[in-house]
Amino acid sequence: MKKDIHPAYGDAKMVCACGEAWHTKSTKKEIKVGICAKCHPFFTGKQKFVDTAGRVERFRKRYNMPAEQ
Repeated sequence: MKKDIHPAYGDAKMVCACGEAWHTKSTKKEIKVGICAKCHPFFTGKQKFVDTAGRVERFRKRYNMPAEQ
């Protein structure tokens, strides 16, 4: 491998939106994720709505498409 062309690889902290944090290694110091194994619906058995409300309506409005009947 060539010297002095690779990014620094060291300890990193990963933080989930639910507040869970853990340490790993990466080229970044901190990584923020939206969902982790502690809060994912597959592991918890509870459904969690992620900001999806109104996406179809915004698409239809943007492209002037009529609503389906």
